[in-house]
Amino acid sequence: KVEEETQNSISTNASPITVLPSLGISAQIGIAILTLAFVLGFPGNLFVVWSVLCRVKKRSVTCLLVLNLAVADAFVLLSAPLFLRYLAGRRGWEFGSAACKLVHYLSSVNMYVSIYLICLMSVDRWLAVSRPFLSQRMRTKRALLFLLLGIWMMAFVLSLPILFPHIPLTFCTQYHWDSVGHRVFQYMFETIMGCLLPFALIIMCYASVICRLRSAMFQRKGQGSRLILLIICTFALFWLPYHIINIIEVICSLDTLIKAATTGRPNVTAFAYFSSAVNPILYVFAGSSHIRQAGLSFMGKLFENTYSESRTTSTFRSNRPSRSAKGEKDCQSSCARKKKKTRQES
Repeated sequence: KVEEETQNSISTNASPITVLPSLGISAQIGIAILTLAFVLGFPGNLFVVWSVLCRVKKRSVTCLLVLNLAVADAFVLLSAPLFLRYLAGRRGWEFGSAACKLVHYLSSVNMYVSIYLICLMSVDRWLAVSRPFLSQRMRTKRALLFLLLGIWMMAFVLSLPILFPHIPLTFCTQYHWDSVGHRVFQYMFETIMGCLLPFALIIMCYASVICRLRSAMFQRKGQGSRLILLIICTFALFWLPYHIINIIEVICSLDTLIKAATTGRPNVTAFAYFSSAVNPILYVFAGSSHIRQAGLSFMGKLFENTYSESRTTSTFRSNRPSRSAKGEKDCQSSCARKKKKTRQES
């Protein structure tokens, strides 16, 4: 819709002045969302990075994953001023095709990095609760470094199709199709790899965690678990509408529904973009109890709590003797007493 408004700009031979159309509702909504995302999200994510690097002494797995999530969000928010100029200027994309490809590529990388970091948070929580011995062996800096490197590399590879459109760029849109099959493949690939598979894994992990936490052994629900659940729910809230639009455009046969999905895509995309600004706000609310005591270091206190909780969760079960171990220990004690008694009698 913004592109149509840009094309409607007119110029006459009598005057070199270009008369620009007024901003439509779609453009105004996009500008509002992007402005709010940049104003709140960019400094917010930088504050998260500073808190983790400078104010957290003992960094848990969750803390390091949050750090990577904040870095990804901060990078993608750097493209907000370009899109704001694109929407508010009403002259089309003025920064060249390379910049257009780059900003959309970074947005796609951010989506994949975010969802797979959240997957890793869920798997880490599942291991800590359900497989504490395995969790202790795997929670090493080396293993985490390889996992993080793998996630970033996979995100860069999965986003590569955006860098290679087959049609010359006129306006800066995310995809430029050369066939219907290309469009169907890209939308379905993005939805399967960026939504269906990751969320299936997340649901499986947390279903197992919830069942385990309901047992008598794990009555305490930690702050780290609540924080991860908040991150998951927020990401789903902002990104599911985008993937629903993808599915509608691929499988729906009703022209009116497809037209509505196509019209709503720019605003839904901007809404998904705003997810990069939300996590720092969640951390502020989650760590609000530490603000009076720690001041600007309150977020560091919040993340340090996730470290102590992860240590407690992973060692609680391993420190608790099993029935077989307890029975074996009682048997050994009984045998020792009998031997001692026999020696005394002799």
